[in-house]
Amino acid sequence: MDAPGQLAPTWFDPADTQGIITPFMVLYALQDALVKPMPGQVLAPSLAESYTATEDGLSYEFVLREGVKFHDGTPVTAEDVKFSFQRYRGASHDLMASRVAEIETPDARHVHFRLREPWPDFLTFYGTATGAGWIVPKKYVEKVGDEGYKKAPIGAGPYKFVSFNPGVELVLEAFEGYWRKTPSVKRLVFRVIEEESTRLAALKRGEVDIAYSIRGELAEEVQHTPGLTLKPVYPPAPFWLSFVDQWNPKSPWHDDRVRKAASLAIDRKNINQALTLGYSKETGSLIPDTFDYFWQPPASVYDPAKAKELLAQAGHANGFDAGDYYADSSYSNVAEAVVNNFGEVGIRCKLMPIERAGFLKGAAEKKYKNIIMLGRGAFRERGDTTGGVHRQRGCLCLRQLPRHRRVVP
Repeated sequence: MDAPGQLAPTWFDPADTQGIITPFMVLYALQDALVKPMPGQVLAPSLAESYTATEDGLSYEFVLREGVKFHDGTPVTAEDVKFSFQRYRGASHDLMASRVAEIETPDARHVHFRLREPWPDFLTFYGTATGAGWIVPKKYVEKVGDEGYKKAPIGAGPYKFVSFNPGVELVLEAFEGYWRKTPSVKRLVFRVIEEESTRLAALKRGEVDIAYSIRGELAEEVQHTPGLTLKPVYPPAPFWLSFVDQWNPKSPWHDDRVRKAASLAIDRKNINQALTLGYSKETGSLIPDTFDYFWQPPASVYDPAKAKELLAQAGHANGFDAGDYYADSSYSNVAEAVVNNFGEVGIRCKLMPIERAGFLKGAAEKKYKNIIMLGRGAFRERGDTTGGVHRQRGCLCLRQLPRHRRVVP
């Protein structure tokens, strides 16, 4: 399997998940959680065979499966659950720590979470949006330390760690003692292949079995290559454009007519067709349409003439210089298309593609005024949900992007 972008050692440790979906590609193989999203179930019991909540919403109880083991053969216990929650230091650490009053472990199989006040989103954050509910072995981590754990992680997932060559590949093998069943694919190799054309070449030569993020003309080439199959996959990963600078009264983006003009300037239909062969979905919202209670906004409109008219009304008849726009380099072709659309109506800006790790770090540190973004990484730093909602009001959602993969015969 190929992976565009870098494989980071922090992805091996659930404690370090930073509010983006990418690390879960590794966590689902190497680790396991008390509850986690599975096909057909938003929160499927996993290491916990069951969970219940009290009517007042102040207490949650999890009952661990009997006989579940980590890769080193030690049992998964309630103490491991408590330890994993307490060492979680990811994006929502402050939020979760402020809501959970106490964790009780009356015996090896029972865990009680006591909340300070009712919090309907507890299970969403614990089992879905963070790594706090993914369980690591307490005694092993205490023995080797956090850095030692990243070098040789032990989890309770379907695959166990074999080796990691930074910037090259991660090798995992099937864990015979996995509680659900032993995987039929006995060996997983994640290879880092950043260039899309190189990924396709590796597929065609049979060097990898599955690749994702093959788009545009290269996706068409996949469709016409015997032995390869192109499949759209819809993760909850919408693209959006964030005008972080709109809160500055001196910025052109402070005027909602300018933001509406930007939306009208984006040719979503042709971007969709050119980059993902029309497979993408236009959500019209920052929120993925797969989420519960999703409200479908009105369909987006492409009208560059109206965009120019709005810019003129806002005092920018000749357009304006919008500065730099930052994007994850793995998805810069989407950003390029948007920047080109902006230029056609007079919004002049420069695209600044940055490798993913650096991009996410800069976004978390609020270094960027304008962001073209994939997924949910930049706006949940430090569990700042209130600030996140405020900033998200200024977002234009472009589309929900499918990732293409080869299906192994």
